[in-house]
This record gives sequence, C-alpha cells and structure tokens, in this order.
Amino acid sequence: MLPLQDIKVLDVSQIMAGPYCTMVLADMGAEVIKVEKLNGGDDSRQMGPYVNGESTCFSQINRNKKSISLNLKDERARQIFYRLAADADVIVENYRPGVTKSLEIDYDTIKAINPGIVYCSISGYGQTGPYSHKGGFDLVAQGMTGLMSMTGEEGKRPLKTGIAVYDIGGGLTAVYSILAACIHKMKTGAGQHIDIAITECGLPWFTWEAAAYFSEGTVPGPTGWRHRVSAPYQAVKASDGFLMLGCANQRTWERFCQDVLKREELMQDPRFITNQDRGRNVEALEALLEELMADKSVDEWLALCDSAGVPAGPINDFAQAMQDEHYLARGMVQEMEHPVIGKMKTIGFPSKFSETPSQIRSPAPLFAQHTDEVLDSLGFSGDELDALRAEGCIK
Repeated sequence: MLPLQDIKVLDVSQIMAGPYCTMVLADMGAEVIKVEKLNGGDDSRQMGPYVNGESTCFSQINRNKKSISLNLKDERARQIFYRLAADADVIVENYRPGVTKSLEIDYDTIKAINPGIVYCSISGYGQTGPYSHKGGFDLVAQGMTGLMSMTGEEGKRPLKTGIAVYDIGGGLTAVYSILAACIHKMKTGAGQHIDIAITECGLPWFTWEAAAYFSEGTVPGPTGWRHRVSAPYQAVKASDGFLMLGCANQRTWERFCQDVLKREELMQDPRFITNQDRGRNVEALEALLEELMADKSVDEWLALCDSAGVPAGPINDFAQAMQDEHYLARGMVQEMEHPVIGKMKTIGFPSKFSETPSQIRSPAPLFAQHTDEVLDSLGFSGDELDALRAEGCIK
C-alpha cells in the first residue's frame, strides 16, 4: 500500500509547477485525474523533443496520472467536473487569478459542493496583492526575488540558473502544503484553500542572505563559483579541469591542508587562519590552491579528498550525472514503457521510504486517454459520451 493510496486529486494545471506537484502526489499513490482542455491539452504536449510524435517533456512530468479532456466553458462539462470534485480530496490549478471564477470552478464554488476539499492554487504572484493580476514565470521569479543578482560574476551580465528552480520549487511547496492541509482535514474534517505564488516559494531559501541583510543591511552580490561566506567552498582548477571543494568549516580546512595538500604551514598563514580570514583573502587563497593543485588531475584530487574525509566532487554534465554509479545504485534513473514512445528513461524518486516506496505504476497518459473510463465510472452511457463528444463538450 502506498501512503497516499486513498487520496483523489483533480489536476487542472499545466506546464511544470502544478504537474510536478501532482506527479509527486501520484508517485506516492494518489489517484490523479488530469483535466485537460480540448484544444491540444496541456501546453507541454506541444513542447519537444518528440519521439513518435509524442512530447517527451510532457511524459517526464505526468506519469502515474489519468487524462480526461473537458471543455470547462461548457455548462455540461462543468457539471461533470463538479461530480468529480464532489468525490475528490484535492484540486490543483494554476490558472491566472480570476480565471477559475470565470469558469465557475473556483474554491468557493467547489467548497459549496465539497466542504472538505483541499484546493491548491499555484500562480505567479498569488491570489492577492498588487501584482496578483500579472502572469508570472520561473524566469521572472528568478529576477524579481534577487536570485539573478547573485548568480554569475561581478560586473557581468546577470545569469539565470540552468533549470526552472522556481517552477519546481512552487510544485514542491504545493506538495508539502497539500499534505499538511490533508492532515488538518483528517483531524477536523475541514478543507481549505492554499495560495502558492511561484515568486515567493524560493524566498525562504535565502536563509544566510536574510541573516546578513536583516542584521547588517548587507546586500548579497554575485559570487560566481565561490561561496559568499565560506572558503575554500568553491570550484578549483586541477591539471585537467575543475572540481568542487567544500571546506565549509575549520576541521575540513585543516584536513585538507594536512592530509590532502600535505601543506600544514597553510594553517598558520595569517591570511587563512579562520574561515573569516580565508573569505577576506579568497582571491589569494584561490590562486595559491590552484598553483598547488596543478600537478594532479581532478580524479586524483577527488580520491585524496575522499580518503581524508574532505567533501569534494566532480562538475558533471547532465549525461555524466545520469550515468554516475551512485545515482544508478539508488534508483535515480528509472525506465518505463510508454505506449507511443516505447521504452523511456525518467528521473527516479529522491525520497526513499522503507515501508511505502514510490512507484511508477503507469506512464504519462495520452491526451484524453481516460475520458471514457472516468466518465463511465460516473454512470455515463456510451451513447451519452458519443453525444457529448460530438457537441464539443469532451474529447
């Protein structure tokens, strides 16, 4: 039995933040019915690369779900949605604020049908506030929250992160918020509305930066390959490339000097005695380390660091990461059979449950694959389905 096996979720979201949230819930056992629009469904279905005409982007983030298609602008389709909502535990949507109200599937409307519903809205700026009417995307959030002012190198063009951290962060924030709301419902029977703003979800991650700003007024700037406080806690160059070196405390610094570099005198150098000293003199420290480390390869230095208990690691590209023996051993690359794509690999589960491990029970659904199955469970006859489909109410 999976931990969320009896939880029913209606997923009215698309692209990334909402679908990632509902995929995690589905991986843990929730029954997720993805409600897609008639004209092509989730917009990520139109995002390549494609295999046999099927979007691999969509397929990576929508496993373990069923797909139905409803024209929610049609009253009859809304009535179908209401019947599904009456029996659901959770609804996840990521329309721009105001759209669900115009479609008459907003929280207040659904609450009147199902008072215990946990209704999660994910949007760019949230349901309230002066920016709530704006559309928000991951890239905008990276700029607005200050993240892009801290990436890249000083004096150069601001850089975004390589992945959509705020979209995934919004999805993760929605996951734990939904689970908390479900626990509250179990205790009280009461549902509630959860308001997730993509442009807010990452702000709590700025913990050290908040400590410096709120106490001293320090505004963090770009640090490139280095850490803002600790040193050496950064990329350093060896004879054949770069590695990440993590001497985040005094003990690891001393181990690095004694057991890796064999240069104990560095511990007595007045420029490098404390972490604060090393941080102030990071330019000189980096130049010295790269001079000392120029005679060995990345792999040689990593082996020495590993033996000494000094945290260090390679700078992999994504292909190298996906072929790393450690990730493979821990099941972070999974394989599933898709009816159109065929055998396809996907990223595994970062949470390892001892009793209820997450499972891939089904690949991402084809567009509207389960419309008949789901509506049949509501009591619709074949003739009724044919009529609704002919009239553009369902796909």
